[in-house]
Amino acid sequence: MKILYLVSDLDDAATWRRVNMLEAGGASVDVAGMRRGAQPLSRPATVLGRTYPGKFIHRAFSTLRLLLGGAKEVHGAVPDVILARNLEMLPLALRVQARISPEERPKVFYEVLDVHRLMLGNGVFAKCLRFIERSMCRRVTGVITSSPRFVTEYFSRYGQIETAPLVVENKVWAPDEPLPPKHPARTGNTLTIGWFGILRCAASLRCLDEMCKQAAGRVRLVLRGKPALDALPDFHQTVRDNPNIEFHGPYSYPDDLPHIYGETDIAWLVDRFDAGANSDWLLPNRLYESCAHGAIPLALKGTETARYLQRHKLGLIVPSLEPQAITALLDQTGPAQLEALRAELTSRDMANWKTTHQDCVWLVDQLRKSAALHQQIAEAHS
Repeated sequence: MKILYLVSDLDDAATWRRVNMLEAGGASVDVAGMRRGAQPLSRPATVLGRTYPGKFIHRAFSTLRLLLGGAKEVHGAVPDVILARNLEMLPLALRVQARISPEERPKVFYEVLDVHRLMLGNGVFAKCLRFIERSMCRRVTGVITSSPRFVTEYFSRYGQIETAPLVVENKVWAPDEPLPPKHPARTGNTLTIGWFGILRCAASLRCLDEMCKQAAGRVRLVLRGKPALDALPDFHQTVRDNPNIEFHGPYSYPDDLPHIYGETDIAWLVDRFDAGANSDWLLPNRLYESCAHGAIPLALKGTETARYLQRHKLGLIVPSLEPQAITALLDQTGPAQLEALRAELTSRDMANWKTTHQDCVWLVDQLRKSAALHQQIAEAHS
């Protein structure tokens, strides 16, 4: 099966993890999309233009420019499926589909990794955006998302789609990684909390900063990844002012995961950047990364991440994002309890956290079956 993958950010490593997954499942994938970075891409792709993080309206106008130009920049062999990653790529996918003859016309699938805050609420602009998305979704064959809560809280609630979406979790893509080494036993009295990935939650930073100060050396916070300085303008100052906080910058995925989680007691999974929306609904990469590498996940009560931990009887759940609440939880969780929580993690099937070959084959097979079924229905009504 040939897939044309249209993406909003060619510099996002998650884009290429999906490409790898599709190829491992037996598909041939051509990639086209927008760029946000300046470094050379690791693989060939058709660059359609440049956009910037957090600039939803700018990305929408960039897509409009491509549409007005007839989407001529997207070319190549006719695919069996067009997969549009995020909303701004969906109209482009439909435009490319429409210019292909009916006999060869590919099916379009819509991949939704999160729901932009502009799409939520009862304001006129949000309603207009949802109407546009809903109208386009009537023309797609299927939808892919990463968390069941996106389905219940957004797609079903607002009636955006008519068919049940595929839920493809954000598991770790590391097919060549051996089983993680045994997590070293904790030594000393210092508890290490690791917060890794895109660091954008101001509430988390404030809470952890205050908790580390109150703990007076009993808790150490290690930060790794990319801080979103527009959301955390005081990030570097906070790190400098607190001797119990360390920032080690970006890391390599997936090569560095065993090391960074291996030196972590508790993985911080809390994100309140989009409280009441994405932050409550998503199942983040760091959930699967921490579980796969033996770091105890900690989530906030009421979020889908916390529900996941409750369903699987794993990790720690904090009742509120207050330093006192987290300190109380950690005080109740001594070395013996930490080892028991870690042992429970390591006893589980690694397929819960890491993408398997069967996952890859299943995804491609679902796309193929959905496309074939959609074609049969269309022919029956013609």
